[in-house]
Amino acid sequence: MTVIRIAVIDTHPLFREGVIRSLGDWPGFHVVAAGGSGKEAIAIAEEIRPDVMLIDIAMPENSSVVVPSVLARLPRTKIIMMAAAEANEDIAEALRHGATGYVPKAISSEELVEVLRTVAAGEHPVRPELPATAPAAAAAGQMRRSPLERLTPREFEVLSLVASGLSNKRIANALDLHEKTVKHHMTRIFAKLKVTNRTEAALAAREAMVTSSVPAEEPGTNAI
Repeated sequence: MTVIRIAVIDTHPLFREGVIRSLGDWPGFHVVAAGGSGKEAIAIAEEIRPDVMLIDIAMPENSSVVVPSVLARLPRTKIIMMAAAEANEDIAEALRHGATGYVPKAISSEELVEVLRTVAAGEHPVRPELPATAPAAAAAGQMRRSPLERLTPREFEVLSLVASGLSNKRIANALDLHEKTVKHHMTRIFAKLKVTNRTEAALAAREAMVTSSVPAEEPGTNAI
């Protein structure tokens, strides 16, 4: 079994220790480092080189400094921000600077493990709880009309599951599709929403869902 090497960075020792204990209950995870500041996060990235870093978004150091500094030293590491509240601007800022995604601190250990496995597999999760606001829309790119109007019903289904944090493999299983077909839908979704990754697509969907409903079938387009 491939072991995912994790670093946990949080300003609150009790919470940090709780995350470490929770991950210790699951096979396939090894917490290789822990810290309580942005400086420690940067040092850990440089010296220990974990596969995934869980970083508290409420650190004194701004995530716009910490995230790119970590990635400059370890470009292939995955950074998941942990947020105690729905701090849209901070989350969007971290995503713009290269964070892979975020999770609320109220997440269950089972959900956290699923996110970490998804990230380690190369997917980009985003928690659906992120409220749709102007900063979130900015992270995904402004659009002249509702982006959902550009999607077929099948593409809308796929995007909804992406926003729920599912990987391509799990989406394929849920919709009884081949994984390659899901990837094809994702390519079309990215093009229609004018985004470059799953996180931006999910954020754009959350913004649009405030005023949009499920789109009608595009003329001449058959859902697979």
